[in-house]
Amino acid sequence: MSKTLSRSLSRRRVLELAAATGLAATAIASGGTARAEGRELRIGFQKYGTLILLKGKGTLEKALEPLGVKVTWTEFPAGPQLLEGLNVGAIDFGSTGEAPPIFAQAADAPLVYVGHEPPAPKGEAILVAKDSPIKSLADLKGKKVALNKGSNVHYLLVKALEKGGLEYKDVETAFLPPADARAAFEKGAVDAWAIWDPFQAAAEAATGARTITNGEGLVSNHQFYLSTKQYTAANADIVDVLVKQIAELDAWANGNTDAVASELSASVGIPADVLKVALSRQTYGVKPISNEVIAEQQKIADVFYGLGLIPKAIKISDVVWKPAA
Repeated sequence: MSKTLSRSLSRRRVLELAAATGLAATAIASGGTARAEGRELRIGFQKYGTLILLKGKGTLEKALEPLGVKVTWTEFPAGPQLLEGLNVGAIDFGSTGEAPPIFAQAADAPLVYVGHEPPAPKGEAILVAKDSPIKSLADLKGKKVALNKGSNVHYLLVKALEKGGLEYKDVETAFLPPADARAAFEKGAVDAWAIWDPFQAAAEAATGARTITNGEGLVSNHQFYLSTKQYTAANADIVDVLVKQIAELDAWANGNTDAVASELSASVGIPADVLKVALSRQTYGVKPISNEVIAEQQKIADVFYGLGLIPKAIKISDVVWKPAA
């Protein structure tokens, strides 16, 4: 299949996703076409994290006014779908966990790592029902585990199985987005669910789900900010303003958990008290991509390649944004 045809099919999938989930389909449809006059920053966000808070504050738009930049926002249900939007030219910037950019880079997406948040290993976990006979990671052998393919918990599952003396092939994976995975989990159609906050906290509160393991001692669970090579090369000043705005918001959010939970509650559809649990497991403080973080991502990429989860070996250092001094 030619790259042009592949990109066309990918764009169609993103359009279908937008229509199915009520996303900003017009923003998706315009990706890769001629833009309106002036400069633009199109941000993809999820129902949780710093970017949705930044959208609500409206401070980014004000900060970019002197540069004549129009900001538009498009919501995605998870990181893999967001990076598909980045790949097909529908958005210019977004945030995901560790695994999605690895899968995207292996699929030749023109992404670059712009920055990251500190590790938050407690913000993802493998859950089982409160009355499940599964008591340990070793008990997962032969069981069906739900997860969003290519998401941050994909690596958590690999490392958790390794800790339990199992191999990836020892479990049956059911690739489902969070909403479908929760439905399957509650019905007992899957034995375990690898999931991240705030879905993790919501499931714990609503179903009494038990944690078999979280990421502590297994994974860092970084959140990454990503853009494209083309956009960062042409709009370094916009990206610089955006990162500074994220840093300011991080500083505010770090000491205002109650306010953050209150602001997120309406958009996420999760009670504020449940969100406070999730937020207690989140970290703030955007930083540039360091050699240490590159090495961590490279290790994940090498593991995925070894398992045949990505089609080719990749080099993370090739896709790290290096802003001019």
